[in-house]
Amino acid sequence: MNRVVLPLRILLVVVFGALLAAQIWALPQMVPDLADPTLERRVMRAAMLTIAVLGLVCVQVVVVCTWKLLTLVTDDRIFSAAALPWVNAIVGAVATGWLMLAGTFVCSYYFIIDEVSDDPALPAMLLVLLLIGAVVGLLLVVLRALLRQAMALRTDMEAVI
Repeated sequence: MNRVVLPLRILLVVVFGALLAAQIWALPQMVPDLADPTLERRVMRAAMLTIAVLGLVCVQVVVVCTWKLLTLVTDDRIFSAAALPWVNAIVGAVATGWLMLAGTFVCSYYFIIDEVSDDPALPAMLLVLLLIGAVVGLLLVVLRALLRQAMALRTDMEAVI
């Protein structure tokens, strides 16, 4: 198990650094500049940038919680009550990210697609991401329930021994 933990931790550091770099340098460049900066469009640009940064913060929360869960794995305490807050934080971050993505879907449909183009690619891509996010979130809820069952079984086994 320890042979897998170290490379995974290295990858988590790389991912966290890349997300941080994206928040600082890439995202402000990706949000379109406005030729006609009306108040409504400036507010929409600020909202798009804020939602994108907060979405990356949700991913960073998942990375940090995964790091902590890896620490519990190496200490052989993953099936203890100490793991539940970290798993709950991951579920919360995924749910928050999904809600922001749903808001982005609605905003992009009503404010961008209607005014800029009739191309269905952006809403279709966001819809697919919403479906994938829902599957991941529900899978995490099932895995959290399995963790609780494993904790109960481990407690029972320790009581028997």
